Amino acid sequence: MSQQSLHIETIGQGRPIVMLHGWGVNSAVFTPLHHAFHDHQLLCIDLPGFGDSPAIEGELDAWVDHIMAQVPERAIWAGWSLGGLVATRAALRYPERIEALLTIASSPCFMAREDDGWPGIPPQILGQFGDQLEKDLGKMIERFLAIQAMGSETAKQDIKQLRDLVMAKPLPDAGALRAGLQMLKEVDLRAQLSEIQAPWLRVWGRLDGLVSRRVQPLMPVCESRYQDLVLPKASHAPFFSHREAFIDGVEAWLKTFNK
Repeated sequence: MSQQSLHIETIGQGRPIVMLHGWGVNSAVFTPLHHAFHDHQLLCIDLPGFGDSPAIEGELDAWVDHIMAQVPERAIWAGWSLGGLVATRAALRYPERIEALLTIASSPCFMAREDDGWPGIPPQILGQFGDQLEKDLGKMIERFLAIQAMGSETAKQDIKQLRDLVMAKPLPDAGALRAGLQMLKEVDLRAQLSEIQAPWLRVWGRLDGLVSRRVQPLMPVCESRYQDLVLPKASHAPFFSHREAFIDGVEAWLKTFNK
């Protein structure tokens, strides 16, 4: 498959930020952030098999390698939800190419782990998405979008805006959805996180229905490199529901390194 097959929408000028969306959606979710960050160029990518990008064979590392082959030599990598898992893996796999890491409503291990009490998504919830995926793809996407904004004060309007943007592109490839769901179930990067040397901002919504508020205190601490931004009234899509607070927080962080 051609290495040019990823769909990348490039917006603005300046230092590149690679933007990776979450499971079940596409890069249109980042529309509210177009032109938000001065002196930065956004590369809004449809993950393999989502939006306008063809699916590829393979799992998380295959996705990371495929994206890495098509983006600038050095860039800030930003990922929302599942996209944050992809960006985190990229920072571990290609440390010399990641200028900084931004994860949004994301976890290094999405599924709950009973053996060590890790707060995550109950396995049965992920199982339900897998079952629904086989039955009615459109309905499953609608249901998943509704969960994204649950808890936010502007939930109804956020869900409508998310749905309108996401549904303007093709529905995801079923195989890519299954691969992404498998990543959410199986990938666990917790043991490697302290290897991340790049500046790292982690943005959380305190009312997030998918990534528990109990994850953030369990993340590795390094005052010189890692920062956390908790938006107290945001849910799983903070750049939608609390766009200005999100942009202000990220802008402040961007100013802290490599002017």
